[in-house]
Amino acid sequence: MNSERPGRAEIVIGPAGKPLTVESLPPENTVRWVIMRKAEVVSAVRNGLIGLDDACERYKLSIEEFLNWERLVNAHGLRGLRVTRLQTYREAEPVDAPPAVLSTHEAAHMFGNSEI
Repeated sequence: MNSERPGRAEIVIGPAGKPLTVESLPPENTVRWVIMRKAEVVSAVRNGLIGLDDACERYKLSIEEFLNWERLVNAHGLRGLRVTRLQTYREAEPVDAPPAVLSTHEAAHMFGNSEI
């Protein structure tokens, strides 16, 4: 264990099966989040290399964004982290609200009033 980070691992096995250290994590100024960089951060947090709050602060992520990465890895593996696949993997949310703009005919039908 590292004396500067009590209770934290110094080395964990990353998503590619290779050792991962704090020094080998993606740079703090990472802008382009490819699959492997996301997976390395998820692996580092899961395995105690860095804490969730540390990761979010280091990479300017919201907790929700990190948790979404983790959820996608859990559900779909590394492929779930592909940006182009997010719409495929996200659960469809129910749409309960009517459209913001209704035609007169749609409003009359929706509210059961033929006088609109």
